[in-house]
Amino acid sequence: MSRRDDGEQLHLNINILPSGSHPAAWRSPTGRRRGFVDIGLYQEIGRIAERGKLDAIFLADTLALPKGVIQSGPTWALDPVVILTSVAAVTEKLGLIGTASSTFFSPWTLARSFLSLDHASNGRAGWNLVTTSEPSSAFNFGPDPLPPKQQRYAQASEFSDIVRALWDSWSDDALIADPESAVFADPDQITAPAHSGDNFSVAGPLALPRTAQGRPLLVQAGGSPEGRDLAARHADALFNAQLTLAGAQSYYSDLKARAEAYGRHPGDIAVLPGVEITVGETTADAWARKNALDDLIPRDKRLRSFAARVGIPADALSWDEPIPEEFDDPTSGANSFGFASAFHDLNVAERLPVGEIIRRGAGAHRTLVGSPHDVADSLEEWFEEHGADGFNVNIDVFPDGLERFVDLAVPELQRRGLFRREYAESTLRQRYARAT
Repeated sequence: MSRRDDGEQLHLNINILPSGSHPAAWRSPTGRRRGFVDIGLYQEIGRIAERGKLDAIFLADTLALPKGVIQSGPTWALDPVVILTSVAAVTEKLGLIGTASSTFFSPWTLARSFLSLDHASNGRAGWNLVTTSEPSSAFNFGPDPLPPKQQRYAQASEFSDIVRALWDSWSDDALIADPESAVFADPDQITAPAHSGDNFSVAGPLALPRTAQGRPLLVQAGGSPEGRDLAARHADALFNAQLTLAGAQSYYSDLKARAEAYGRHPGDIAVLPGVEITVGETTADAWARKNALDDLIPRDKRLRSFAARVGIPADALSWDEPIPEEFDDPTSGANSFGFASAFHDLNVAERLPVGEIIRRGAGAHRTLVGSPHDVADSLEEWFEEHGADGFNVNIDVFPDGLERFVDLAVPELQRRGLFRREYAESTLRQRYARAT
């Protein structure tokens, strides 16, 4: 029996990258030159996503401006919670997931911020937990360098426990608001976490009651063993990078097994690989759009960008040759283990020329270009073959690339019974709840 015959359907989030996922998006004739600081654009994206009945929008973040990045295109700038609050005001059902770092935020401040968003959206908020891997970020928060990975993940686990305890510091019945008895809240049903641990000390409680969904959805993005373990213990959904179905299946089974080892049901955590989608009315139409965007970026620049992402010296690579075998180790120098590992799986499996790897999206997310039928075939295969429970969809250019996805690809997924036609749930947590 297929997963859809068993009542399961895809989760689809839209990952909002500044201007779009393609590095030339801001230069596209349909792109928004200053869209990365335009609240109106984010609201427009939210309205389109809700029209497509998508699960949520997803916002990454950065805490530094790495040298040389801004010359080539926009990066994350506005506070994710500010953006998501503005989108909440113009939508009713769409989920709102934002990123914040456990390495540089305080648990109490983050807990209040995201629970406030959850109240503002009537139970549609989610927090994407990251530990931050960009070394320059550390110096925006003090004189000390970025802590080692093991320390960051240990902090993140403790941080997550505190945040959830703060979100749960009010019981469901704590808020009474009864004018007749003159009792507003029952202090006996408000519990202070009073946490004192290896990395944090937080008394609590929050001054905010629980929300329509209880507390925000907890999302995590990670590919390293430490990231997988953190997600298996804490997350409701996980965003990862995969380029091959075999790699995705291996990751999927590993993550579900880790969740079971923590006493969780494997269905309690949704695995959502990233995928960059360019869809057209026909396959030729989609590729014409993709090629036109690629042509806006010189080949040598694309090569350097790829090299930096996967941690290989650019002068060691040739566009028309495979990657030298001495650079097969995905942990050798890449900033992101997840991205590098995904590229490694594709490279070992097919030994493609570097230019073809870049064309397929290696070093970032899998690139999917084609007609609605092509797109649906690929997403369905990964879903049915247990490589994914859904996808974090990256759109090439906002907003028209999202309109194409919603108007062309989503109806095909709905026709196949793979995706909802209407929202059945009011909160994001209900949407991600395991079917029973």
